[in-house]
Amino acid sequence: MTRFLPLLTASLIALAAAGGPGAAQENLFAPRIIINDRAVTHYEYQQRLLFMRLLRAPGDLEKEALDGLIEDRLRLQEAKRLGIKPAEEDLRKGMEEFAARANLSADDFIKALGQGGVAAETFRDFVSAGLVWREIVRAKFGPLTKVTDLEVDRAIAAETRKMALNVAVSELIIPAPPGQEAAAMALAQQIKADVRSEAGFTAAVARHSAAQSREQGGRLPMMPLANLPQGLGAVILGLAPGKVSDPVTLPGAVALFQLRGLEEVRTSAPAAIQVEYARLRLPATPEADAQLAQIRSRSDTCKDLYGTAPNLPEDQLIVETKPMSAIAQDIGLALSRMDAGESVLRNVGGARELLMLCARMPVSEEPINRAAVRDRLLNQKVEAQSDLYLATLRANAIIREP
Repeated sequence: MTRFLPLLTASLIALAAAGGPGAAQENLFAPRIIINDRAVTHYEYQQRLLFMRLLRAPGDLEKEALDGLIEDRLRLQEAKRLGIKPAEEDLRKGMEEFAARANLSADDFIKALGQGGVAAETFRDFVSAGLVWREIVRAKFGPLTKVTDLEVDRAIAAETRKMALNVAVSELIIPAPPGQEAAAMALAQQIKADVRSEAGFTAAVARHSAAQSREQGGRLPMMPLANLPQGLGAVILGLAPGKVSDPVTLPGAVALFQLRGLEEVRTSAPAAIQVEYARLRLPATPEADAQLAQIRSRSDTCKDLYGTAPNLPEDQLIVETKPMSAIAQDIGLALSRMDAGESVLRNVGGARELLMLCARMPVSEEPINRAAVRDRLLNQKVEAQSDLYLATLRANAIIREP
């Protein structure tokens, strides 16, 4: 039955009446092909072909219909040799399961097929061949097929160790205080037009950047692309190495980024990152600057902030956890440069803010089910042996045209 896995819907079955049977043979019950001295008739062939058309099966249907009948006949012949016959209860259950793919009962499915010219016996024989073959394969290969813990471990590793991108980026941050946004944007556009090399971008950073990375020529260390804010990650991915991005608007600034290089690595790192971070905000006064500097020097973790900055209003110290895709670009860009416990002082409107990275962690995923992985590997092994078994039966069979 694995040969036919179309998407069945009730609406497709309802179209059955629109497709009539193909041209009748002069003698429908004459042999179409003979397998080990047992004939498949023209009637059986036309019924299978019409059945496949109603199921919207892909491929060369005339070839697939004949191949399917040959294989089903081989399955049934082997079942007879081994004394295997499906119980009527199991056959009915199999028919119900197949019909359920179209959201129909077996009786309604048979009725719909009949409206398209397919006999109930054609459906019954199709299901019966699949059932007996499943029983043969389980009995023959199931007890002998094993999946080791090492195979499970390797399968899990292959699933969890995905391809990830690391990127090497340089940044140039141009201040854009209120009223000067247009001038900052014009400068950024001019720099993008003029820069033709990494050295040229480094020179522009020295002249115009207000970021702390200016001392390193704007060069940020190689980092996972997932560490960057989602919008900025898309901008970086659109660049060829050495190219400069279009200006990116940030709160109070305009940024340019140059991609120095990227590498694809096999990693256990998750595809999505979330971060826990703290924001401590005070009015922009000399006293606040001194207080924030003192708090920063005494805080190695976000928890330390509660002790070094006590009695603050709730809206001045905020600790939250968000996926990178949900964080504002200016905050995400700053966090992407940090390790846990590192912090930076920022100008935010009329306030000064201490921004600290508490932790970077994967977005939680469903736990891996080792039993499900083992079952999938076992089924794959049994299916491979089943295919080989059927191929051997076909190679040893005498198949001839009448």
